[in-house]
Amino acid sequence: MKTPTSRVDKLLSSLGYGSRNEMARLGKAGGIVLDGVDLTDVSKRIPVTPDLPSRMEIDGEPLDPPQGIVILLHKPLGMTCSHKEDGALVYDVLPDRWRRRDPAISTIGRLDKETSGLLLMTDDGDLLHRVISPKKHVAKVYRATLARPLAGTEGALFASGELMLEGDDKPLKPALLEVVTPTEARVSVTEGRYHMVRRMFAAVGNHVEALHRERLGGLALPDDLAPGDWRLLDQAEIDAIFAGQP
Repeated sequence: MKTPTSRVDKLLSSLGYGSRNEMARLGKAGGIVLDGVDLTDVSKRIPVTPDLPSRMEIDGEPLDPPQGIVILLHKPLGMTCSHKEDGALVYDVLPDRWRRRDPAISTIGRLDKETSGLLLMTDDGDLLHRVISPKKHVAKVYRATLARPLAGTEGALFASGELMLEGDDKPLKPALLEVVTPTEARVSVTEGRYHMVRRMFAAVGNHVEALHRERLGGLALPDDLAPGDWRLLDQAEIDAIFAGQP
């Protein structure tokens, strides 16, 4: 496959560093370095290779990944998966320039404001659609804290493929339930319906008081990643999402 190339000013502008004119001024001021040499002519075309962040510096910092950025966020309570709503947004924890990236960074699925845990964000549209595609059956695992003790019948009903949620016109696909304590359960689902886990427990006469996503496919939320913290995924971790999937 032929390696793509780009003008330096166009590349840096697409990554949110600033306008092309601003990149021209930055280059003339010695703020862009490639392979240890000041790159003053930002109209120059360069190969956009995976190793470019290790070879290029902007204002003394390594270049952001130029393509296929995948972010793992430990989403805290109170943040919304939106670009436009009022209040705290998941994008607020990222560098400001990442809001200006083109293609834009978007969440892979959503967690509601009162749900915490594993959330992925990316500018790779193909990856986004691959993760959320019903055909891929990527499991999402949640830990739910309940208002009332489990009755003991929920697991069979969730796994039956016959549970109907209020307002829906077709039953849920089979889901797995693991009892953790009398008022805690781990639920694995492969669909992404609105407030799905909360509505599942409402359908059996219970109420979810707290909900936390622990896993997406074969990728688990790291124990050492605190709420509000994030990091970039490497290719092995991205591949782990689909481990064991068709």
